[in-house]
Amino acid sequence: MSRCIQAGSIDELVPGQRKLVFVDGRSIALFNIDGTLSAIDNSCPHNGASLANGQLEGTLLRCPAHGLRFDVTTGCMPGSVGLRLKTFPIRVVEGELEVVLDEPAPQRCDSLACSRENSGG
Repeated sequence: MSRCIQAGSIDELVPGQRKLVFVDGRSIALFNIDGTLSAIDNSCPHNGASLANGQLEGTLLRCPAHGLRFDVTTGCMPGSVGLRLKTFPIRVVEGELEVVLDEPAPQRCDSLACSRENSGG
């Protein structure tokens, strides 16, 4: 069964904005990139560094600690299999953001899925 957390109003996450929410001792970073909402675990899978303030280029987020880049919509590293961000479904219900805390994506990228996503196909 899904568990959802309330993450505030959609008005707080307009395009170009990011936001941190905290639940069960973990922080989740929310992004609105040109109207597309994404939610990721705020910890880099490489060494646990906070990702929320990383440089965002399109959908690619650069870890401020070591420069690894992850696609916030898929969790994958472009052109690589290996480390993957935990991503969470996010939805808007009556103007409010909800993050679904089901089973997060696996720690490691499935090579076929990520290479397909990163190649645009």
